[in-house]
Amino acid sequence: MNDWLTATFAVVTIASAVRLATPYLLASMGEAVGQRSGVLNLGVDGVMLLGGFMAYWTVLETKNLLLGVVAGIVTGAVLGLIYATVTIVFHAEQGISGIGLYLFGLGMSELLFQEQVGTPLPIKSFSTVRIPLLADIPKIGEVLFDHSLMAYAAILLVPVLTVVLNKTTLGLNIRAVGENPEAVDSLGVSVARTRLITIVFGNAMAGLAGAALVIELGIFQNNVTNGMGFIAVALVYFGAWRPAGVLAGSLLYGLVTAIVTQWKTAGLVTGAAASFTSMAPAVLTVIALVVIARRNAPQPSALTHPFVRGH
Repeated sequence: MNDWLTATFAVVTIASAVRLATPYLLASMGEAVGQRSGVLNLGVDGVMLLGGFMAYWTVLETKNLLLGVVAGIVTGAVLGLIYATVTIVFHAEQGISGIGLYLFGLGMSELLFQEQVGTPLPIKSFSTVRIPLLADIPKIGEVLFDHSLMAYAAILLVPVLTVVLNKTTLGLNIRAVGENPEAVDSLGVSVARTRLITIVFGNAMAGLAGAALVIELGIFQNNVTNGMGFIAVALVYFGAWRPAGVLAGSLLYGLVTAIVTQWKTAGLVTGAAASFTSMAPAVLTVIALVVIARRNAPQPSALTHPFVRGH
């Protein structure tokens, strides 16, 4: 049997898919919460880039991975406050504001990298954490229970956010603001405060996603995300604004990417074929969005609509 058809090859590929899906899942979950409150953020990629650089630079200087992760989160949260000011206070158009945020993150990360580092220098990466007993289960253990803490945190975030969005007052307010902000405002719930919370959270998660990506790679370079933030936004639509759906989309995207990578490593695709297969994840995203559009998955009614009391 060919090596690429063996169970070992399949296990390695699926385990790699979980690892590759982690930054997508983190960024997508944050964006999903923001969109449920009616706010679209197309600047996710820029936030990931700047958050990733700050995490990289912090680890480079301190050798402390935890501080690097915190730096990524804080950077994202600060950018979230800026984005919230632009969209909530000044009622700027969300699409244009998001692109502006992306360009800012892209340019600033490149500038800081050139000024503070210059030449790409390696940093230490996350270590894998084997869950006792579970990691020893043949095949399944390696796929599910032998990953970094970031991967576990991303997956555990799915049920946590599901409960928050569906079973708590905050979650109810978030969903209501995304559907009918005028009605929520009439009941005394602050639309601005609710959206502020979701924007800051979403951008903090994007910063965390950038940190997870860069620390996992052990290096930073200009435009290291290569458009991952835009894919994360698309995965929110794929998952129909539900945490479980976003998880499914992230894992599917990670799996396709892992398969393409393994095929290249095994020499199954070379030359022009290798370049063509590299487009497979992006093609998958387009197909998925077409499927979602035909399925008519209902998006939050107030998505991209600024709220102005009395209008």
